[in-house]
Amino acid sequence: MLDRNHVAVVIPALNESLRIREVVQGALAQCPHVIVVDDGSDDGTADCVSDLPVTLLRHARRMGKGASLRDGFREALRQGHAGVLTMDGDGQHSAADLPRLLDAANRHPGCIVIGARLRKRSQQPTYRRLANEFGDWGVAWGTGYQIADSQSGQRFYPAAVAALERVPGEDFVFEAQILISAAQQLGTRCVSVPIESRYKTVHGGEQFRASHFKPVRDFTRITSHIVLQCVKRGGIPAMYRRIRANPPVIDDPSGEFGTAFEPGLTTARRI
Repeated sequence: MLDRNHVAVVIPALNESLRIREVVQGALAQCPHVIVVDDGSDDGTADCVSDLPVTLLRHARRMGKGASLRDGFREALRQGHAGVLTMDGDGQHSAADLPRLLDAANRHPGCIVIGARLRKRSQQPTYRRLANEFGDWGVAWGTGYQIADSQSGQRFYPAAVAALERVPGEDFVFEAQILISAAQQLGTRCVSVPIESRYKTVHGGEQFRASHFKPVRDFTRITSHIVLQCVKRGGIPAMYRRIRANPPVIDDPSGEFGTAFEPGLTTARRI
């Protein structure tokens, strides 16, 4: 049984001085093991958390989110953790949702758990919501099953997934590719846990820095990366049938979202 003492929270950070201390303190309230990876920030991000009881890794220059996650995973495994929770450093993820992801991981051993931004979706900019749906469609062609919010950075990775070597793709492509690599190499399934969308609103008091994710640029990279793999593997009609037969799995004990989707899995399904 996983608990807060068996996992580490990995937080990649690039120029996050606005919210990083608040984010890290929130993570520490949920888990004693927090790893912050400062990806060559030039705004004092590392200084904002240097006095907190965390493991702080620093890149001398920007290497991208993929490299930050790889380094964070490696450190978490070196420390002997059985899994890794991830959240972004900009404050758009609530640390209070981490225990819910961990609970879902215990209900679905071996699965990747994604914090899916399904609640209060009206706060999510329309272009971001449409872009996310397009991304879900693209990632499904690599995994062979549908995922609710495949682009969310708030996740739980089992140690076996975090330990995968030679996962291609940099920046945001890495987060899509690790889902695909885990499905193809380990037979890992993703389970989504509904969380709240957190974005800057006109009348809201919370401030968020501009997103590093650029929908047109990054979805083009992700989609072209996945399509190329699908063409190389072949079997497109069979993959389409497999995707249609495997809808998103939503772990939602409240029943608000779960009734519209397949009941939760008890083990990872090999595809």
